[in-house]
Amino acid sequence: MNDYAVARHNMVESQIRPNQVTDARLLRAMRDIPRESFVPASLRPLAYMEEEIPVAPPRQGRPQRSLVSPMPLARMIQLAEIRPDHLVLDVGCTTGYSTAILSRLADSVVGLECDEGLAERAGQTLMELEVDNAAVVSGFLPDGYASEGPYDAIFLNGAVPMVPDSLMSQLKDDGRLVTIVAVRNFGQATLFRNGAGHVNQRPAFDASGPALPGFELEKEFVF
Repeated sequence: MNDYAVARHNMVESQIRPNQVTDARLLRAMRDIPRESFVPASLRPLAYMEEEIPVAPPRQGRPQRSLVSPMPLARMIQLAEIRPDHLVLDVGCTTGYSTAILSRLADSVVGLECDEGLAERAGQTLMELEVDNAAVVSGFLPDGYASEGPYDAIFLNGAVPMVPDSLMSQLKDDGRLVTIVAVRNFGQATLFRNGAGHVNQRPAFDASGPALPGFELEKEFVF
């Protein structure tokens, strides 16, 4: 094995498997998909550390964009219970690493990214890795991508203060949405399930992640 393959193996065995991740297909995907291909060249030595990896600087009022750390990413994907016949929307996919992982679990994946440069890079990397059941599109993240829905699962790559109805409405009956809900610097990976138009919400575990652009709450004026 080369150095990156060894690092991937060690990431799975030391960071992911010991933290309640038991889905064999997910473990296999994270062992196979080269995370180093989705990070800037200068940061590839850090690709398998248990930390967020920045992939784009702050700009035009948007926060820095980063990949979610491997362990919470794996636990959140497992929470979505993605099956081989599922259609998945991957919101805020940045450079496409999560889209590649999800493509190993689902029938097809739509990666949604608001930064056109990141979306282009994600699409190119997925093509180079011969991922043929996923596509990356550009758009405003809270709007989702209704034209390809409804979805069996929606995955949000980071932290949001709340999930808008525009995304919830794109879930199939019994569909699942997973994200980190963060309020006042405290975050919890949270599962939302759509049951006959009624959404149930269940916090699953404490987690932190990069803030997703577009989900900021409007500031209230106090007189």
